[in-house]
Amino acid sequence: MTPPDARLRDRVAACFAGHPPPRLGVAVSGGSDSLALLHLLHDWQRAGGPALAAVTVDHGLRPEAGAEAAEVAHICARLNVPHHTLHWQGCGGSGNLPDRARRARYTLMSDWAAAQGLTDIAIGHTQDDLAETFLMRLARGAGVDGLAAMRPRWTQEGVTFHRPLLGLAREALRDHLRGLRQTWIDDPTNVDTSYLRPRAREILAALAPLGLDAATLAEVACNLSDARTALSHTTHAAARTLTRVEAGDLLIDHAGFANLPDEIARRLLHGALQWLTGAEYPPRGAALSALLAAARAGQTMTLQGGLLLPAKSGHLRLTREYDAVKDLRTPATALWDTRWQAIGPSDPADIEIAALGPAGLSACPDWRLSGLPHASALATPGLWQGDSLIAAPLMGWPNGWALTLRRDQDNLLMALLSH
Repeated sequence: MTPPDARLRDRVAACFAGHPPPRLGVAVSGGSDSLALLHLLHDWQRAGGPALAAVTVDHGLRPEAGAEAAEVAHICARLNVPHHTLHWQGCGGSGNLPDRARRARYTLMSDWAAAQGLTDIAIGHTQDDLAETFLMRLARGAGVDGLAAMRPRWTQEGVTFHRPLLGLAREALRDHLRGLRQTWIDDPTNVDTSYLRPRAREILAALAPLGLDAATLAEVACNLSDARTALSHTTHAAARTLTRVEAGDLLIDHAGFANLPDEIARRLLHGALQWLTGAEYPPRGAALSALLAAARAGQTMTLQGGLLLPAKSGHLRLTREYDAVKDLRTPATALWDTRWQAIGPSDPADIEIAALGPAGLSACPDWRLSGLPHASALATPGLWQGDSLIAAPLMGWPNGWALTLRRDQDNLLMALLSH
């Protein structure tokens, strides 16, 4: 009979679908989940799996964190796994600290992976994490996307992060560690009910006698993940048929859009808005519903730096809001508004990219020949030298310059599939 630890190892290995990378990073905090992942991956390595490199992020939020990272380094040395500790210096800022720390953690790990020549990192999210996240999002009234299961993998900054423990319960992993006589670190914030996740953990324990345990909620989340995939594919098909890009704006066929079910239309608008503005966070549900209502009613509305214009010539237009970019100036060698790239003289010197605005349009008396509405033309980029406009390629005055859009319709379509 296969021993329990080998079964766990094989389940972890199966998450790589028979195509593991030759080398694999593993994020280890010192808690039970990540230490179990480290040991299971190490066992897999000895059985022919990928070579490992471990990383710990010290967020500087607790005085014990440094000693905990050192203990992880000691465990890795015993296993002959290379280990690095990364330090975050941003804990003194304002805003949502857990969210800032999470984002910083993945950025630090992505940079570390690039420096190590790694393309893949495994992280220790478990079935319990999945169920706790489900409850937290349920409390916020989340829809299908929010309630759907955590993705088993995703790519960020060229690094693919894997969650090979999503199908495994935390207690099973702790039993594995006990069998290895491996202790773990209990982070006190995991039981601090001033944070939402520990409260969700308590609620999950209370719901278990009703049959609503971690395994059940995880199964529901996985079912919703299947539904999310189906909705994404339907939205992708609608976008492929109904949208086109014009001078950085997105045009949406009004008649076709009017026939879309609300959920598909809402998803299309969300993806279009994110494509246009590069916003990190989606708009709140009520705001997105208001945008849908405005699109249905043929009304103008701004949201997250995007501007919806009523249908003209059979198309709704989603363009950049001028107020969102009027103060944005970048060197001609850099991306403007995260999406426009200038191509011109080899020595651009003090040339910058900035929105045309009223002054720029005044310098382009024939701007109306572009076919763009005034609100859209205001936010269109041009090349400036100080206060003087020297080129407006999208207005028919290139003057040796060109502006190319880094995000085309294919980027939008791929984003809709990945939502």
